[in-house]
Amino acid sequence: MHRGIFLDRDGVINEVLSDRVKFVNKPSDFYLLDGVAEAISIFNDIGYHVFVVTNQGGIGLGYMKEEALEAIHKQMKEDITAFGARIDDIAYCPHKPHAGCACRKPRPKMILDLAEKHDITLNESFMAGDREPDIVAGEQAGTTTVLIGHREREQQKAGADMDFPNLLAFARWLHKQ
Repeated sequence: MHRGIFLDRDGVINEVLSDRVKFVNKPSDFYLLDGVAEAISIFNDIGYHVFVVTNQGGIGLGYMKEEALEAIHKQMKEDITAFGARIDDIAYCPHKPHAGCACRKPRPKMILDLAEKHDITLNESFMAGDREPDIVAGEQAGTTTVLIGHREREQQKAGADMDFPNLLAFARWLHKQ
């Protein structure tokens, strides 16, 4: 069995709702947040498998096609690999918000499916996200939950087990454990 770090994408790995980009609908909209590649490298070095679990309702709403999402994820992996870091796998929900599907966070299906596929021990793993649906999905999957960033800080940490200002701060903390 292995340990995993499950990461939300938008707002944890890359910019979203910023001055530079509102939504990521094509590779040119993708900008890694500072310290993310270093954080993922730390996770890799201390023996965690790293996964991305992301709701991508823009596909269901018609704002982008799955081919564009694949190109975005290819760009993300290339940007992270350039720093010597590795993402082991990516799961995404392409359905519209409120579609009632089993895979959209806050439901835990993406996490559970990746855990089964990669033999991950969930109670020794973490789900890191910047919004309440990420935290709820992690709780339901049985991971320790980590709130990243400031988007929902006012909402009592969204019920997360712990919180950090960014992914690198979390990685550095985990490295010391």
